[in-house]
Amino acid sequence: MRPYIIKKKPGYGRAHRVDRHVKNRVSYSLASTLESVNTAEQKAFEVAAKAGFGEDEQYHIAMAVREAAVNAVLHGNGYDPDKKFLVAYEMTLESLVITIADQGSGLDLKCLTDPLAPENLMKQTGRGIFLIRSFMDEVKIRDMHPGTEITLIKHVGHKAANAKEESK
Repeated sequence: MRPYIIKKKPGYGRAHRVDRHVKNRVSYSLASTLESVNTAEQKAFEVAAKAGFGEDEQYHIAMAVREAAVNAVLHGNGYDPDKKFLVAYEMTLESLVITIADQGSGLDLKCLTDPLAPENLMKQTGRGIFLIRSFMDEVKIRDMHPGTEITLIKHVGHKAANAKEESK
């Protein structure tokens, strides 16, 4: 697995304005395997530690990445060896931003069940998105036609109090 490291460089127009607060960005294209899920989770621990998050926050960030990666591999790509999933870790001055994208058929958020509903409490599945939303400050889910992209954001310091969610 080779990381693609994108360092901030002076740019032109809008792209420069959007990326001006990026400290660094690393992205990986990974096979649709559970070994790759473990790799994504371990890298999340490392990035969160390097970003200065406490031990509990590191665990929460890594767990959210694991859940999103499992969803990408299992539900998105269906363990298809010909499909990859992308994981990007980006540290800005304000936040750690992690994006995970698969090559699947997409996700209909209206079909997600409430894992806290009495009929779902004993089910073995259906808690991934719930956990991700619980652990992160912001969650953005976007249908990519094909594929799904989920962006996980954990704010540094006091900005975490303004947690919100967005889906498109």
